[in-house]
Amino acid sequence: MHGWIILDKPHGLGSTQAVSAVKRALRTQREVLGGTEKWKVGHGGTLDPLATGVLPIAIGEATKLAGRMLDSDKIYDFTIAFGAQTDTLDLEGKVIAQSDVRPTLAQLEAVLPRFTGPIEQAPPAYSAILIDGQRAYDLARKGEEVEMKTRSVTIHGLTIAGQEQEEGTLASVTLTAHVSKGTYIRSLARDIALALGTVGHVIMLRRIKAGPFTLETAISLDKLDEAARGGDIGELMLPLTAGLDDIPALAVSPDEALALRQGKMLMGKPHTGLLLAMLGDTPVALVESSGPEIRVVRGFNL
Repeated sequence: MHGWIILDKPHGLGSTQAVSAVKRALRTQREVLGGTEKWKVGHGGTLDPLATGVLPIAIGEATKLAGRMLDSDKIYDFTIAFGAQTDTLDLEGKVIAQSDVRPTLAQLEAVLPRFTGPIEQAPPAYSAILIDGQRAYDLARKGEEVEMKTRSVTIHGLTIAGQEQEEGTLASVTLTAHVSKGTYIRSLARDIALALGTVGHVIMLRRIKAGPFTLETAISLDKLDEAARGGDIGELMLPLTAGLDDIPALAVSPDEALALRQGKMLMGKPHTGLLLAMLGDTPVALVESSGPEIRVVRGFNL
């Protein structure tokens, strides 16, 4: 039970609630099988309650890799409705600005290159960013002015996936965005609308990829609950190494594996970067090599 459950998170459920749902499913399975062991559970990247899609849930020793998921690239499908901006920048907020301007498809196509590559964006006021020790969304809900500093993010790709036109102009558009960590899709939608001389907000947001994980391996909460009642959650899980598909493997001997588990440094062939130390089929540690020195980044108790 060390690995990943990839949820297709439903609308209206927060990431923390999703983690709680997985914990409940694990408790159900424990009761069914009569076991006593408890497992650590964590998620690999927050999704707003509005959003649906890929939410990696780490179980057991895989929780040591949840931070890598936070740092990974993501791919989203999202729909911008033009003509109104809300305080939350999505359909759950109240309208704070309106415009009769509707862009054409040609205007949109001309603007999108400006939002591809390295860009600066201001996160939404309704976000979990800490400001003087308080969450921005808590300050915003109190009616306080929240000044969000811009941050650098990278949009690796931005393409048009669908559109809804009215009399030759766009009422809404669906885009697919491949983005770096720290990117706020709601801010991206706001800024695209403003660049088109209008306002807009997100009415649909679906994450279709997070790091190496896609919707192809994602399951619903209903399917998870069904598996829990049958004691079969393990069959739905991906191995711990599924979160490290982009990391080269480093075969180690039993003596070297023991040394790594004790936090000791190994000397090996010159190499630079992360490696996954493996004793046969068992992950031992995520290590970093700088020249011949190999140091433990994350050790696994397997």
